[in-house]
Amino acid sequence: MSTFYQAEREIVASPEEKGYEAMILNHTCLVLIPSCFTVVRAVSFKQDFQKVCQENSDLTEAAFDFSQTTFMDSSGLGALVGCWKIAKQHSVRLVLKNLSQQVMAVLTMADLDKLFEIEKPAPAAKPQPVVEVDPRSAASRTIVPVPPLLNRPAPAAFITHRSIQSRTKRTIDIVGSLVGLTITAVLFVPIVVAIKLDSPGPVFFGQVRCSRMSRRFKMWKFRSMVIDAEQKKHLVQNEASGAIFKAANDPRITRVGRFLRKTSLDELPQFWNVLKGEMSLVGTRPPTPDEVERYEILQWQRLDIKPGMTGEWQVNGRSSVKNFEDIVRLDLKYQENWSLSYDLQLIFKTFWVVFNKNSGAM
Repeated sequence: MSTFYQAEREIVASPEEKGYEAMILNHTCLVLIPSCFTVVRAVSFKQDFQKVCQENSDLTEAAFDFSQTTFMDSSGLGALVGCWKIAKQHSVRLVLKNLSQQVMAVLTMADLDKLFEIEKPAPAAKPQPVVEVDPRSAASRTIVPVPPLLNRPAPAAFITHRSIQSRTKRTIDIVGSLVGLTITAVLFVPIVVAIKLDSPGPVFFGQVRCSRMSRRFKMWKFRSMVIDAEQKKHLVQNEASGAIFKAANDPRITRVGRFLRKTSLDELPQFWNVLKGEMSLVGTRPPTPDEVERYEILQWQRLDIKPGMTGEWQVNGRSSVKNFEDIVRLDLKYQENWSLSYDLQLIFKTFWVVFNKNSGAM
C-alpha cells in the first residue's frame, strides 16, 4: 500500500477531526455539517450515521444542515451518497437543508441534486435563532460524540488540487489535443474503412463517464466492439476485482477492434474531450457512473482531478492490473507526486508502452 493511501486512512481515523454535531429530536436526526466537508471527516461521518440508524429504530427522518458548509470535496460527496444508501435501507427520509451556493454547485456538477431531497428556504425568510435544547430533556439525546465545530479552512490540497489550477497544464492539454486531432484526421479514413468492413454500425462509440467531482460527460472512442456490446455485458465474466470491469478475451471485441485497442488507436477521439476540458492528457482513468456507485469513500478521492487519456495505471501494468484497489493507489500516487515534469514523463512512458508488443489494452 502506498504511503499516501495509508496517510489518508490515518487522517480519517482521527476522532478529533470529525468536526460535526448531531442530535435526535422527535424521531428526527439533526446534523450540522462542518464548514469543510472533506476526506478528513467523511469516513467517520458515514460510520456514525450508520450507527445512528441501526441504534434508533424509531428514526423517521434525517436532516443534514449545511448552513456552516462552504466547501465539499469528492470524499464529502461519497459520504453523502453512502448516507443516502443507508437512509434508504432503514426507510429514513434524508433531507439536505441550508445549502450554500458553493455546495449546491458541487452537487449540481455531480448530477446529485436530482438524487437528494433538498429543502429550499423561503425567499423572504430571515435567519432563525439557534434553539438550544436542554440535554436533560427526554425529548432529545446526543447520538454521537460532539467535538468542537471546526471552522478553520481546509488545506489547499483538499480544496482544489494544484493540477486543476495549473494554466500551464491546461495549455499543454490544448496544444497536445490539437496535435492529436491532427493525427486523428490523417488516420481517420483507413480506420473508418477498416471498422466498416469488419463490423456494420457506427464508427464512433460514446459512453457516459465521470470527470472531476463525478461530473458526467460523454467520452468518445473509435468503436472496437459489436454494436450491442452494452446489452451483452452481463454475459461476459468480469476478471477484475472491485469497481472496474475487465475481460482478457472479451467476445464482444471485433477483429479490427482488438488491433485498435492493442495500439490504442481507438482512444484517438478522446483528444476532442481533452480540447473541451472534460479530460486531460494525463490523469486518472475515467470511471462509468455504475462504477462510481460502488465506490467506498476513500476511493472517491480519485475524482479530485480530471481524468486523463493516460496516467499511472496505463504505464504501470495496464491490462495486467485487475485489482481496483491497486488502480486507486496508482491514482492517489499520481495526485501526490503531480508536477508538469511528471506529466511529461508519463506521456513519454505511454509512447513506449503503446509500441511495446507485450502491452496493450483489453
